[in-house]
Amino acid sequence: MLRHILASDQFSRKDIERFCRRAAQYKALLKNKTSRLKLQKTFPGRLMQSLFFEPSTRTDLSFRAAAHHLGMTVHQVANAKEFSSAVKGERPEHTGRVISGYYSDVIVVRHHEEGGPAKIAERSLAPVINAGDGGGEHPTQMLLDMFTIQERFKKIDGIRVVLAGDLKYGRTTRSLAIALSKFNNVELIFVAPKVLEMKKDIIERLKETSVRITKFEKMEEVFQCPFDVWYHTRVQKERLKNEKLTKEDQKTFTITTEHLKRFPKKAILMHPLPIAGEITEEVDHDPRAIYFTQSDNGLPMRMAILEWVLRGVQ
Repeated sequence: MLRHILASDQFSRKDIERFCRRAAQYKALLKNKTSRLKLQKTFPGRLMQSLFFEPSTRTDLSFRAAAHHLGMTVHQVANAKEFSSAVKGERPEHTGRVISGYYSDVIVVRHHEEGGPAKIAERSLAPVINAGDGGGEHPTQMLLDMFTIQERFKKIDGIRVVLAGDLKYGRTTRSLAIALSKFNNVELIFVAPKVLEMKKDIIERLKETSVRITKFEKMEEVFQCPFDVWYHTRVQKERLKNEKLTKEDQKTFTITTEHLKRFPKKAILMHPLPIAGEITEEVDHDPRAIYFTQSDNGLPMRMAILEWVLRGVQ
């Protein structure tokens, strides 16, 4: 049976913990040049197809780097929305079948439509990894985010996480909320302008779990609550429909060094990147801003993901 990665909910708590352990092992091995060279003997001759219908820097490059460090060959189709047969009207199911027919071992897909990677997986002869689908999900980002939290706090049970910014179209926060709900005594604090609040499908799914939810519309209101992680996101302007943000909304959802002064002492600031003005440049230098470490963790985690897809996490 093919091991697709299409949604966060397909993984149990134990699955997530296994991925975190394996990513930690890869992270340690990557620090040593001799170990890195040995890793390239892991999957020699295996082929990864990188099919991105939307722009990407971190996800695309970290998957390609992960494949390289595991000894794989990579074929890339960048800007597939414009430079693939999708322009001619080809159905995603046909795209998946055709590409997998070239003896591909895994296909990594970022798609502009929610559910696009799942459609590609329907006819694919190779496992498909969802690298982000419209305003839907981003399960591999979720895994590296969970790894980053676990690495910092040594646990996820009892964690209190603020999810802030564009929660309506921000697929990273949707996936992360689902994953966090699988752990014990977790509290999620949603803070977003009314027009960008978390969609009802996620809220309803979370109600079936033990996770505690608090909702605010203004960042200032959050500082009355204790929290461990502040996960900030940019406004997904490319997905906005009829939503209109006021200048005041945009101003009040910008993290500055003054905000960090009000963070709990051990709290950290995360962001899936890219930052588009919602965090000021000065914040980069604060040790509590760990989004570059978070981004770095994408490499070992995606190595663990490719390994799981190809032969299972050891």
